[in-house]
Amino acid sequence: MPRGRMDKEHTTTVGQDTAGQQLVGQRQLDQRQLDQRQLDQRLILLGKLHGAFGVRGELKLESFTEPKSAIFRYLPWTLRDPQGRERAIEGARGRETTKGVVATIPDVEDRDAADAMRGYEIFAPRSALPPPEPGEYYWSDLEGLRVVNVDGTDFGTVSHLFSTGANDVLVARGDRERMIPFKQPEYITSVDFDTGVVTVDWDPDF
Repeated sequence: MPRGRMDKEHTTTVGQDTAGQQLVGQRQLDQRQLDQRQLDQRLILLGKLHGAFGVRGELKLESFTEPKSAIFRYLPWTLRDPQGRERAIEGARGRETTKGVVATIPDVEDRDAADAMRGYEIFAPRSALPPPEPGEYYWSDLEGLRVVNVDGTDFGTVSHLFSTGANDVLVARGDRERMIPFKQPEYITSVDFDTGVVTVDWDPDF
Protein backbone atom coordinates (compact mmCIF):
# COMPACT_ATOMS: atom_id res chain seq x y z
CA MET A 1 0.00 0.00 0.00
CA PRO A 2 1.20 3.55 -0.44
CA ARG A 3 3.01 4.74 2.61
CA GLY A 4 4.31 8.15 3.56
CA ARG A 5 6.97 10.15 5.32
CA MET A 6 7.27 13.64 6.69
CA ASP A 7 10.99 13.97 7.18
CA LYS A 8 11.70 17.38 5.65
CA GLU A 9 12.15 20.28 8.03
CA HIS A 10 12.59 23.93 7.18
CA THR A 11 11.69 27.31 8.57
CA THR A 12 10.45 30.36 6.71
CA THR A 13 11.57 33.82 7.72
CA VAL A 14 9.99 37.19 6.93
CA GLY A 15 11.09 40.78 7.26
CA GLN A 16 14.54 42.16 7.96
CA ASP A 17 14.76 41.89 11.73
CA THR A 18 17.00 38.97 12.73
CA ALA A 19 15.26 38.36 16.04
CA GLY A 20 11.92 38.48 14.27
CA GLN A 21 13.16 36.04 11.67
CA GLN A 22 14.28 33.62 14.35
CA LEU A 23 10.97 33.96 16.19
CA VAL A 24 8.91 33.27 13.08
CA GLY A 25 11.18 30.37 12.17
CA GLN A 26 10.91 28.90 15.67
CA ARG A 27 7.13 29.19 15.65
CA GLN A 28 6.95 27.33 12.37
CA LEU A 29 9.37 24.71 13.65
CA ASP A 30 7.27 24.30 16.81
CA GLN A 31 4.16 23.89 14.63
CA ARG A 32 5.90 21.25 12.53
CA GLN A 33 6.91 19.36 15.66
CA LEU A 34 3.30 19.56 16.91
CA ASP A 35 2.02 18.37 13.52
CA GLN A 36 4.48 15.46 13.61
CA ARG A 37 3.38 14.44 17.12
CA GLN A 38 -0.25 14.54 16.00
CA LEU A 39 0.67 12.48 12.95
CA ASP A 40 2.48 9.93 15.10
CA GLN A 41 -0.63 9.52 17.28
CA ARG A 42 -2.93 8.80 14.34
CA LEU A 43 -4.23 5.27 14.13
CA ILE A 44 -3.30 3.12 11.15
CA LEU A 45 -5.61 0.33 10.00
CA LEU A 46 -3.63 -2.92 10.11
CA GLY A 47 -6.27 -5.60 9.67
CA LYS A 48 -9.75 -6.94 10.31
CA LEU A 49 -11.28 -9.82 12.23
CA HIS A 50 -13.59 -12.23 10.42
CA GLY A 51 -15.07 -14.37 13.16
CA ALA A 52 -14.21 -17.71 14.68
CA PHE A 53 -11.59 -20.19 13.54
CA GLY A 54 -12.43 -23.49 15.16
CA VAL A 55 -14.09 -23.83 18.57
CA ARG A 56 -11.37 -22.67 20.97
CA GLY A 57 -11.76 -18.91 20.61
CA GLU A 58 -9.26 -18.40 17.83
CA LEU A 59 -10.13 -15.80 15.20
CA LYS A 60 -9.66 -15.48 11.47
CA LEU A 61 -7.63 -12.35 10.86
CA GLU A 62 -7.15 -10.44 7.62
CA SER A 63 -3.77 -8.71 7.86
CA PHE A 64 -2.86 -5.71 5.73
CA THR A 65 0.81 -5.86 6.72
CA GLU A 66 3.60 -7.49 4.75
CA PRO A 67 4.43 -10.15 5.76
CA LYS A 68 1.00 -10.95 7.12
CA SER A 69 2.35 -12.06 10.50
CA ALA A 70 4.02 -8.66 11.01
CA ILE A 71 0.74 -7.37 12.43
CA PHE A 72 1.68 -8.98 15.77
CA ARG A 73 4.75 -6.75 16.03
CA TYR A 74 2.64 -3.64 16.57
CA LEU A 75 0.95 -4.36 19.88
CA PRO A 76 -0.93 -3.04 21.74
CA TRP A 77 -3.74 -2.84 19.23
CA THR A 78 -6.79 -0.64 19.27
CA LEU A 79 -9.87 -2.66 18.29
CA ARG A 80 -12.79 -0.78 16.76
CA ASP A 81 -16.16 -2.50 16.55
CA PRO A 82 -18.68 -1.90 13.72
CA GLN A 83 -20.39 0.76 15.87
CA GLY A 84 -17.14 2.72 16.19
CA ARG A 85 -16.40 1.87 19.82
CA GLU A 86 -12.74 1.32 20.62
CA ARG A 87 -10.73 -0.57 23.19
CA ALA A 88 -7.06 -1.37 23.60
CA ILE A 89 -5.77 -4.93 23.87
CA GLU A 90 -2.39 -6.40 24.67
CA GLY A 91 -1.11 -9.93 24.47
CA ALA A 92 -2.59 -10.96 21.13
CA ARG A 93 -0.76 -13.85 19.49
CA GLY A 94 -1.11 -15.53 16.15
CA ARG A 95 0.20 -17.72 13.40
CA GLU A 96 -0.03 -18.14 9.66
CA THR A 97 -1.87 -21.19 8.34
CA THR A 98 -2.73 -22.48 4.89
CA LYS A 99 -6.10 -20.73 5.36
CA GLY A 100 -4.64 -17.39 6.44
CA VAL A 101 -3.67 -15.71 9.70
CA VAL A 102 -5.20 -17.01 12.94
CA ALA A 103 -5.18 -14.90 16.11
CA THR A 104 -5.65 -15.54 19.80
CA ILE A 105 -6.87 -12.59 21.88
CA PRO A 106 -6.97 -12.55 25.70
CA ASP A 107 -10.40 -13.29 27.21
CA VAL A 108 -11.77 -14.63 23.91
CA GLU A 109 -12.08 -18.29 24.87
CA ASP A 110 -14.81 -19.90 22.76
CA ARG A 111 -16.41 -19.81 19.35
CA ASP A 112 -19.29 -17.56 20.40
CA ALA A 113 -16.94 -14.93 21.80
CA ALA A 114 -14.82 -15.07 18.67
CA ASP A 115 -17.82 -14.77 16.36
CA ALA A 116 -18.99 -11.73 18.35
CA MET A 117 -15.83 -9.94 17.15
CA ARG A 118 -16.59 -10.39 13.48
CA GLY A 119 -16.03 -7.10 11.66
CA TYR A 120 -13.75 -5.57 14.28
CA GLU A 121 -10.93 -3.50 12.79
CA ILE A 122 -7.38 -3.55 14.13
CA PHE A 123 -5.42 -0.31 14.49
CA ALA A 124 -2.01 0.71 15.82
CA PRO A 125 -0.56 4.19 16.31
CA ARG A 126 1.45 5.62 13.44
CA SER A 127 4.46 5.93 15.79
CA ALA A 128 4.56 2.14 16.26
CA LEU A 129 5.16 1.48 12.57
CA PRO A 130 8.54 1.49 10.82
CA PRO A 131 9.44 4.61 8.83
CA PRO A 132 8.46 4.25 5.18
CA GLU A 133 11.02 3.92 2.44
CA PRO A 134 11.66 6.93 0.17
CA GLY A 135 8.81 7.26 -2.30
CA GLU A 136 6.42 5.19 -0.15
CA TYR A 137 3.56 6.65 1.86
CA TYR A 138 1.26 5.56 4.63
CA TRP A 139 -2.29 6.21 3.45
CA SER A 140 -3.17 8.17 6.59
CA ASP A 141 -0.27 10.57 5.95
CA LEU A 142 -1.86 11.58 2.66
CA GLU A 143 -5.37 12.14 3.99
CA GLY A 144 -6.25 15.82 4.20
CA LEU A 145 -3.56 16.99 1.75
CA ARG A 146 -4.68 19.36 -0.98
CA VAL A 147 -4.88 17.90 -4.50
CA VAL A 148 -4.14 19.98 -7.59
CA ASN A 149 -3.48 18.95 -11.17
CA VAL A 150 -0.43 20.01 -13.17
CA ASP A 151 -2.40 22.96 -14.60
CA GLY A 152 -3.24 24.24 -11.12
CA THR A 153 -6.88 23.09 -10.98
CA ASP A 154 -7.92 22.50 -7.39
CA PHE A 155 -9.45 19.05 -6.84
CA GLY A 156 -10.08 19.52 -3.11
CA THR A 157 -8.37 17.28 -0.55
CA VAL A 158 -7.45 13.62 -0.18
CA SER A 159 -10.43 11.89 1.43
CA HIS A 160 -8.99 8.38 1.57
CA LEU A 161 -7.28 5.69 -0.45
CA PHE A 162 -8.30 2.15 -1.28
CA SER A 163 -6.85 -0.81 -3.12
CA THR A 164 -8.39 -2.48 -6.14
CA GLY A 165 -5.90 -5.33 -6.07
CA ALA A 166 -4.32 -4.16 -9.32
CA ASN A 167 -3.37 -0.76 -7.91
CA ASP A 168 -4.17 1.75 -5.19
CA VAL A 169 -6.59 4.62 -5.77
CA LEU A 170 -6.55 8.13 -4.29
CA VAL A 171 -9.98 9.67 -3.68
CA ALA A 172 -10.02 13.48 -3.92
CA ARG A 173 -13.11 15.39 -2.80
CA GLY A 174 -13.74 18.98 -3.77
CA ASP A 175 -16.37 20.26 -6.19
CA ARG A 176 -16.98 16.55 -6.76
CA GLU A 177 -15.31 13.23 -6.06
CA ARG A 178 -12.46 12.04 -8.27
CA MET A 179 -10.75 8.67 -8.11
CA ILE A 180 -7.15 8.82 -9.31
CA PRO A 181 -4.92 5.73 -9.68
CA PHE A 182 -1.96 6.06 -7.32
CA LYS A 183 0.69 5.47 -9.96
CA GLN A 184 3.90 7.48 -9.82
CA PRO A 185 4.85 9.40 -11.84
CA GLU A 186 2.19 8.57 -14.42
CA TYR A 187 -0.71 10.12 -12.49
CA ILE A 188 0.78 11.19 -9.14
CA THR A 189 3.56 13.57 -10.15
CA SER A 190 4.59 14.75 -6.68
CA VAL A 191 3.75 14.55 -2.98
CA ASP A 192 4.97 17.59 -1.03
CA PHE A 193 4.40 17.42 2.71
CA ASP A 194 6.01 20.84 3.23
CA THR A 195 3.27 22.55 1.23
CA GLY A 196 0.65 19.89 1.95
CA VAL A 197 -0.03 19.33 -1.75
CA VAL A 198 -0.37 16.27 -3.97
CA THR A 199 0.07 17.17 -7.64
CA VAL A 200 -1.62 14.92 -10.18
CA ASP A 201 -1.62 14.61 -13.94
CA TRP A 202 -5.37 14.21 -14.28
CA ASP A 203 -8.04 15.75 -16.51
CA PRO A 204 -10.54 17.83 -14.46
CA ASP A 205 -13.40 16.35 -16.49
CA PHE A 206 -12.59 12.78 -15.44
